[in-house]
Amino acid sequence: MVKILICDDQIIVCEGLTKILNIDNEIEVVGVAHDGVEALTLASKVKPDLVLMDLKMPTMNGVIATRKLREKFPDIHVLVLTTYDDDEWIQDAVRSGASGYLLKDTPPSELINAIKGTVKGKSYLDPNIAGKILTSYSSSTPARKPTTNYKFSEREQDILQLLAQGLSNADIAQQLFITEGTVRNYTSEIFKKLGVSDRTQAAIIALRYGLVDLDNP
Repeated sequence: MVKILICDDQIIVCEGLTKILNIDNEIEVVGVAHDGVEALTLASKVKPDLVLMDLKMPTMNGVIATRKLREKFPDIHVLVLTTYDDDEWIQDAVRSGASGYLLKDTPPSELINAIKGTVKGKSYLDPNIAGKILTSYSSSTPARKPTTNYKFSEREQDILQLLAQGLSNADIAQQLFITEGTVRNYTSEIFKKLGVSDRTQAAIIALRYGLVDLDNP
């Protein structure tokens, strides 16, 4: 059972999320907070596995709350769920330790999958904002020398380049004139070589070590 703490200043949003999440028999909403201060207090009491965090709230916003939660309770995951897709909000949330960033128009099934994946150690970025955060990360973080000598085939390199731009498997398949199944097979091999479990982690490592170049797509 995945225990969830919802933090959002809009009561109607909290009620809606509670109903949606409690339908799944593997998820339990154990608390609801309406600002960051309340979330920190409740977290120590109900000990959630994951906090579903809004960003713009009174008293203490979600960015500050995320940072304090991760400092005080490192085992608690934070998944941002917000209406804000502004670059600054995204960067601040991820840098504060959020495991993922989703927009509030995310379909319930995708939200549930993201929650379950996050508690298993995966990272999630809404496809509509993945390109923003990855591009921002690339431009603000100088490439470092990798500790491992990564070796990719020409096709793997092409796919890694497109993946780092935030493209979906379908988009990559269309651009390279191959099937989605072929993209999935190559992506799995890329994940193995990088030692990661999802495309966001793969993209960030690729950007961190200069394995791709977003200035020359």
